[in-house]
Amino acid sequence: MGGQKAAPPDWDAWLDWGAWLAGREALSTGQFRGALTLFGPQQARELHRRLARWRPAYWPLVLSYLLIVVGDLWANAPSAGALGWPLTVLWTWPIFTTLTGILGIRRTRKALRESEARWSGRGLTRSERFLIVVVPTIGRHDIYPALERSVLSYIAYLPRCFPRLRIDIVIDEGCEATERIARLAAGSELIRLVTVPRRYRTANGTKFKARATHYSHELRIREHEDCDDVWVLHMDDDTGVGPDTALAMARFIEEQVQAGHDAKHLAQGILTYPREYAVNTLTWLADSVRPAEDVGRFSTWTGSGTPRAGVHGELLLVRASIEATIGWDFGPRSIVEDAQFAMIFSARYEGRSAWFGGRCYGASPATLHDFFRQRERWSWGLAGLVFNRSLQLRNRLLLGYSVMSWVVGPITNVGVVLFLSILLASNTSPEMLLVIPVWALNMAYTIWMYWEGLRVNAGVSGGGRRKWWEPLAVILLIPIFGMLEGLPGLRGFLKFAQRAENKFMVIAKPS
Repeated sequence: MGGQKAAPPDWDAWLDWGAWLAGREALSTGQFRGALTLFGPQQARELHRRLARWRPAYWPLVLSYLLIVVGDLWANAPSAGALGWPLTVLWTWPIFTTLTGILGIRRTRKALRESEARWSGRGLTRSERFLIVVVPTIGRHDIYPALERSVLSYIAYLPRCFPRLRIDIVIDEGCEATERIARLAAGSELIRLVTVPRRYRTANGTKFKARATHYSHELRIREHEDCDDVWVLHMDDDTGVGPDTALAMARFIEEQVQAGHDAKHLAQGILTYPREYAVNTLTWLADSVRPAEDVGRFSTWTGSGTPRAGVHGELLLVRASIEATIGWDFGPRSIVEDAQFAMIFSARYEGRSAWFGGRCYGASPATLHDFFRQRERWSWGLAGLVFNRSLQLRNRLLLGYSVMSWVVGPITNVGVVLFLSILLASNTSPEMLLVIPVWALNMAYTIWMYWEGLRVNAGVSGGGRRKWWEPLAVILLIPIFGMLEGLPGLRGFLKFAQRAENKFMVIAKPS
């Protein structure tokens, strides 16, 4: 940068440049505009303003807590019934997760405030480091439209901040959409199509997505790209980027250049779900919890330097030299390779991860069936990691605590508990009055997650605001969402316990 202050970003020019590039690379303007409907010229400027001033709010948590405490104390019976001890334990159990999430809110607010102060007036940031975007895809026809939308967003927004850029689309040999994906790759010199041969086997027999990811990882090593100044961005095939994503990553990487021996090796931002990409309103509302987890619990662990809560397989930024020491060859039973990578990283590189305020833009599951399959796979795979003795014990204990909270979800659900209290003619008062404030905090944090997560998802959608009925709906539906999360979580754990053959279920991706 030569010490000179960069000009402020011209968002109109940025969008026009992206459209020009897409046209130059033989991608039709119609395709490009359809893929990036969220980011028209005016929308791009407005999106930048909204994201720059966004902070996770405390008031929904505080207000919910006060109302729940007062209500619980008023409804508390003089003595507990048959449900007293079970509820005392089960409704108190998630308190560590709650406190971790609240700490994450504080950490996120501080990180965004410091970033704004550090970069205010410095305009657009360019990083001279080499960025490789890795996008594994199963290559089905029903997934291709989402893949195309995502890849077009990389072409549009990343080169402005990363002059040295390559996008690797990784497919299995003979996948059904090979020809369509090949045409997409041929449309830009930035894209490389990486085909995993049918005969390819990893040393440990890894399957599914991790096999493809490990193949591309080995290819980078053979090409001598496993260097400190090369960064790998792992993305899912339905997850795109925007101007804020490019800026946040470039700024993070340049900060690591200046940090020297204190530099970080891994970082992750916020997963968001624009309304326009949603086919099913119920699953979109249910996915409000995911960006809230990123600014809460994940911000605490990853942002503090050690990603013990895990990482996501998308918007995962890793230094290539560090990834080369871990790889993705975790064996044939691995179906949550991102979480396993995070646990190994936590053991080897404690204190070397970071959180940044950039977002990626994905799609919620198209159907309830897909939603169930997605959560079941996560629970199934995470349960396997809890009992994987090759991993560090303290990390497995934390993961076991989280999995336990998930698995008992169906029996701790408010609706189920109220039904049991009527069936057993028993009240829901605890054995000790002192746990009521703990219960209230757990419930208030749950309400905060759906309230704030909805605000994040609506904020990256057209119009940038929640519709009038959405906040009310997302709060009233929390018991339903609890069952939607808890039942597949329990089913996934039972499949692990029964030693069923593990499967990597790839759900359809809305276009």
